[in-house]
Amino acid sequence: MRSLIITFVFSAGLVLTAMGSSETQSSGKLKLGDPIPAVSAKDQHGEEVNLGDNKTGYTLVYFYPKAMSPGCTAQACSLRDSYTQLQEKGVKIYGVSVDSVKAQKKFADKDNLPFELLSDPNKKVIAAFGVPLFMYTFARRQAYLFKNGKLIWFDTKASTDAQAADVLRVLSRP
Repeated sequence: MRSLIITFVFSAGLVLTAMGSSETQSSGKLKLGDPIPAVSAKDQHGEEVNLGDNKTGYTLVYFYPKAMSPGCTAQACSLRDSYTQLQEKGVKIYGVSVDSVKAQKKFADKDNLPFELLSDPNKKVIAAFGVPLFMYTFARRQAYLFKNGKLIWFDTKASTDAQAADVLRVLSRP
C-alpha cells in the first residue's frame, strides 16, 4: 500500500512539473550565460564524470526524480528515440537523479538508453545546478542545455515525453 501512495505522489508531482519553460533565469542557481558547473558524479558504469569537462559542442543535463518511474521513463525514452537527431547536432546527454549506480545501470539497460545516467545520491550535482527537491529527496524534473560550456536554455518544468522535441526546437532556432 505504501508503494502505491509513493507512486501516486510521483505521478502527481510529474504532472505538476511537466508544463512550461523559462529562458531568462532558473528558479535555482543558474542563469543564461553561466558556465556548466564543474561537478562530478559516477555514471551507470561506475565511471567518474565531471560535467565541467564539457566545454565544446552542446551538452544537455536533465534531472529526473526516480529511475524507472513512468514519467522518468517517458522522458528518457523521448531522448533515446531522438538520440540520432540529437547526435547529428552534436548533443552530449546526461541524465541525473539520486538513484544508485546500480539503479541507473538497470534503468539504462532496461530501456536501452544510449547516454550517460549519473548517480547523485549526495545531491552534489543537484545542488550545483540549483535544482529544487520535492519530498526532501527527489530532484524536480528540469533540463539545461549548454553550448561550448555556457548555458543557452533551460526548462525548469521539463517535459516528459516531449523532452527531445523541446531540445530540438531550441537547436533549430537561427
